[in-house]
Amino acid sequence: MSARVPVTVLTGFLGAGKTTLLRALLNQSSGRRIAVIVNEFGDAGFDGALVEDCGDAVCAPGDIVELTNGCICCTVADDFIPTMEKLLNRERPLDAIVIETSGLALPQPLLKAFAWPAVKTRATADGVVTVVDALALVEGRIPLDDDHVKALRDVSHDDPIEEVFEDQLACADLVVLSKADLVTPEQLAELEAKLKAKLRPNVRIVPSHGALAPSVLIGLGSAAEDDLAARAGHHAEGEEHDHDDFDSIVVTPQPADDIDAMRSRVGAALGLDGVLRVKGHARIAGKPAPVVVQAVGTRIDLAFARPDAQRADHLVVIGLKGFDADAARRALAGA
Repeated sequence: MSARVPVTVLTGFLGAGKTTLLRALLNQSSGRRIAVIVNEFGDAGFDGALVEDCGDAVCAPGDIVELTNGCICCTVADDFIPTMEKLLNRERPLDAIVIETSGLALPQPLLKAFAWPAVKTRATADGVVTVVDALALVEGRIPLDDDHVKALRDVSHDDPIEEVFEDQLACADLVVLSKADLVTPEQLAELEAKLKAKLRPNVRIVPSHGALAPSVLIGLGSAAEDDLAARAGHHAEGEEHDHDDFDSIVVTPQPADDIDAMRSRVGAALGLDGVLRVKGHARIAGKPAPVVVQAVGTRIDLAFARPDAQRADHLVVIGLKGFDADAARRALAGA
């Protein structure tokens, strides 16, 4: 029997930096044939386009598969298994597969899928890499401190952000503490100590400024599908899981006068109660290339895409259920 293809599951909450890490990984692939499955929450894809832009040499057409029919943890039979079969049936064998989950996905249902007959003898969950936003933890947007978590539970029995974050940590073989350059060394050390207390024994924590060597992320050899019981999080065996606590909209804004005007629009939307994430492509009047918008928390990153990039001009807004979608549309329209 031929060796099973190692699969790295790249997970982490909204805006943690998964796509940035994946792009850097592919650009350092050194000729290895790596296929990528990108999954997004919502009806419009964006991260797949960012990965495709990382360079023709390592991101050939067909090597990147985008799944936008729902969180991959909820669409295993309909989306994940058929996609894996197609990748594994290719004439040229793959060296590795990387799955970038949506920021709201739970890794465990995905790991269970490696027991399906179509996958079991041909691929293994080589490791779960959980990307954690250091700045979000410091700013309190993701609860980590025990007192913070207790306070949230006292107000509401279930905090959806905490639940997703807890499950992503519970499955981790490696934690990448992203945006480490945006916090102080003292804050970073405190975060590492608090995270270590929540992780399984022997799970490493690696600070990152956006890129890590492929050898750090691929080749963990964890066979994560074989010890699911040790990775149990908030959603235990048989407990129902859905995404009713979150919602998303797609907005197609008119071009802004300049990049500062677009930044103001995005900031206004991001400042609305319950809005967690804004991302996508938008236009600046008179500019040939679209602007890539990446916004989460207090951070708004805007950069022009390649001039030849043919991208749909839309922005995806993700937030807690009940966020004011009309207000978000008005903000992104500059109204």
